[in-house]
Amino acid sequence: MRVRKISVTGFTLVEIMIVVAIIGLLAAIAIPNFVRARTTSQQNACIENLRQIDAAKQQWALEARQGGDPTPTSDQILVYMNHGVSVELPTCPATSDTNFATSYLINPLSITPVCLISSNTHTLDAASAGGSDVNGHNGHGH
Repeated sequence: MRVRKISVTGFTLVEIMIVVAIIGLLAAIAIPNFVRARTTSQQNACIENLRQIDAAKQQWALEARQGGDPTPTSDQILVYMNHGVSVELPTCPATSDTNFATSYLINPLSITPVCLISSNTHTLDAASAGGSDVNGHNGHGH
């Protein structure tokens, strides 16, 4: 009488459970980092938008010979955004809304623009915008 060996290939339940546990552990570590990276990226993009808006305001004031502390409209600064190329005004990347007016407040020339979506973390201080500090320095070593 011959004895046949039956070989069964596959994974046991314990092996599958270990693999699932490892994948779950890796996901628990990785997902918060992805969320943090996305939030940081949106914040940096918003701050860059604020810099562009502030630069467009300053350029508008110079070319339009505006004295005092006027507040330009979004239509007035549009031509100075993105080096004069016809573009749409930016919106805060932290929102799905595509309306400039609900994303940013332009403010008068002496005040930097403000993000209306997340004004506590998406800020542009006067020194990084090229404005003068309390000693009259413009942040460029002059």
